[in-house]
Amino acid sequence: MSLTKYDYVIIGAGPAGMAAAVEACQYGLNVLVLDEQPTIGGQIYRNIEDLEEQRPGEFHQLGADYQEAFELAQRFHSSEAKYRPGRSIWQIDSDLTLYHIGQDGGPSETCHAPRILIATGAMERPMPFPGWTLPGVMACTAADVLYKSSGLLPRGEIVLLGSGPLLLLIACRLLDAGVKIAAYLDTNPHLAPFQALPYLPEALRGHDYLLKGIAMLWQMFTSGAKVHLGVTGIEAQGEAHLQKVQFQQGTATWKELTADLLLLHHGVVPNVQITRQLGCEHAWYEKQRYWEPVLDQWGNTSIENIAVAGDSGRVCGSANSVLTGRLAALETARALGKIDSSQQTALAVPLLKRQNQELAIRPFLDTLFPPRRPWLVPQNEETLICRCEEVSVREIRGAVRLGALSPDRVKPMIRCGMGPCQGRMCGLTASEIIADERQVSPVDVGYFRVRSPIKPITLGQLAGID
Repeated sequence: MSLTKYDYVIIGAGPAGMAAAVEACQYGLNVLVLDEQPTIGGQIYRNIEDLEEQRPGEFHQLGADYQEAFELAQRFHSSEAKYRPGRSIWQIDSDLTLYHIGQDGGPSETCHAPRILIATGAMERPMPFPGWTLPGVMACTAADVLYKSSGLLPRGEIVLLGSGPLLLLIACRLLDAGVKIAAYLDTNPHLAPFQALPYLPEALRGHDYLLKGIAMLWQMFTSGAKVHLGVTGIEAQGEAHLQKVQFQQGTATWKELTADLLLLHHGVVPNVQITRQLGCEHAWYEKQRYWEPVLDQWGNTSIENIAVAGDSGRVCGSANSVLTGRLAALETARALGKIDSSQQTALAVPLLKRQNQELAIRPFLDTLFPPRRPWLVPQNEETLICRCEEVSVREIRGAVRLGALSPDRVKPMIRCGMGPCQGRMCGLTASEIIADERQVSPVDVGYFRVRSPIKPITLGQLAGID
């Protein structure tokens, strides 16, 4: 197994990764971009090139930001960056040797660079409640992926549950595509708008986002869907698949809806598996209750020569991701002697100015759409938290009472977080439950220690490594 060397390895071909690659190539850097997906665009712009080419009408419905992303994709392909799709990172050594495997079951490959950029984006926060594992219950982003990748649209009685801009965006996207939504169950707390008000003056600098949000709300409320606000409890019911949804608003009597498909959204969180495996310092972001790597303005982590760009740092949207990718590339160009510090500063000034504009709305949005306690810490103790190993709330609480006071202590006792996803789906919820049982903050509890392999690798692939 040969070791291929580059100047710069970028993990992820979403907005941040593509922008970083284009910027870095302008300074003569030898760049490798690795991505798990078969096509560029990341989660937000998945399949963007095929959408524009094969379904132009639908492409234009997606908005002006998709046109900008398509132009970025074209610049990426025109750059000198080497692009390897369908590659999963399963380990990064302390000397920055990087191991990756393909989805075809072929041998593991290695590469090395003096600088690595992690641009793996965000992932949807799980929303556990009774019945959430039933067929017919899925994340709203899953429906979006099916639409973008294959043009598939849901049928039947469709119910949306949760809150936040992404749920509204996907709801309106489905409506634009001709899908009829039966009901929209909004879980946002009634007091959230009042708590967000102090951040509104600053948010007005991003008035385009606010106007877009108001337009989406208007479309949802006038679509004919039954809109239920202030939902505090939910259960999905059915035998072999989803048949009905029961919900509660405040302390009112439970109501029932028939449903063929329930789409969930409880916010998105940074994908920190790689930064965790590397041992980067992380901090707790209280407003959205997730862990994020500690970064400087260039995206540098606490580990030398490891940087992060895009939503894998803090969830701030695709436009900001492009800017963080470009800033990280400028830092690499400086570190490798392609530009000096004064050139770097001059090139960064307009980017930082635009970034300041883009981030103006984030405190308002993060306060307006907080994650809700009933799904951070499910009250029904039979609710499954770890789907891989079928571990419930009751089992996690029981392990804590027996003395397992952290996720890494709970893990070997009841196998929570030991499945193929390596704790990606249950990690945050497990920490919240342990913290709740101990009556402390998740900061005092911590998170699973992530070890390689970050992604599953076969014994044959492992045995083939020199």
